[in-house]
Amino acid sequence: MMKRQNIRKLILINSMLLFPITIYYFSPYCIIQGAIEGIITGSLIVFLAMLISSVFLGRLFCGYVCPAGGIQECAMIINDKNPKQGWKNNIKYVIWLVWIISIITCFIFRKQELTVDFFYLTDHGVSVSNIYGYIIYYGVVSIIFIPSVLFGKRIFCHYFCWMAPFMVIGSKFGNLVHIKSLRLDANKDACVNCHVCDKSCPMSLNVAEKVQIEAMDDKECILCGACVDNCPKKVIVYKLK
Repeated sequence: MMKRQNIRKLILINSMLLFPITIYYFSPYCIIQGAIEGIITGSLIVFLAMLISSVFLGRLFCGYVCPAGGIQECAMIINDKNPKQGWKNNIKYVIWLVWIISIITCFIFRKQELTVDFFYLTDHGVSVSNIYGYIIYYGVVSIIFIPSVLFGKRIFCHYFCWMAPFMVIGSKFGNLVHIKSLRLDANKDACVNCHVCDKSCPMSLNVAEKVQIEAMDDKECILCGACVDNCPKKVIVYKLK
């Protein structure tokens, strides 16, 4: 099933190449600016869609579609070491919480009645249409790419991503109300402890340990399926459960 991983990476790279068009649909700044003016922007709608979809699909978006994921996949060619994990993984939740409070505050003290503009700040739907837009674009790409080159694979996902908390919250809610969703499942009896799953995981998770306790859920898992497709004994599988 390595073909699936090739397709996954192709989609991620295409998403990265389209980032000049789509960047304002993933922009935390656009949401705040829109909130000040009483506008529900395309980026806010996209993030709400991430929240809802994650109830059923977990962080599949991160593994297959996210443009930031595509940028980091390219950075892995230069540095594919596993970054340190722990308390630093919570930095993104602090960033997210401050951002959410700012959005709510801006909506409360907005200048006018609420309206919806999906293409807010874009030029006919295209985010980057002038030199100033490119300055913003390359700044955002640098924030994602440079830490990944310096500190290891998917470091932005672990520490800084403002999109991940939406999907983590959606997944947790799905678990809480027992909604059937896409997950990984494992059969520890078939495992030979080769640790290929650990080496192939782009999120640097200890997959083999999770297999041994048959508890594959992890808030940092992006359901990319690299462990599924690289396991020689097919110990890990996708399941709706």
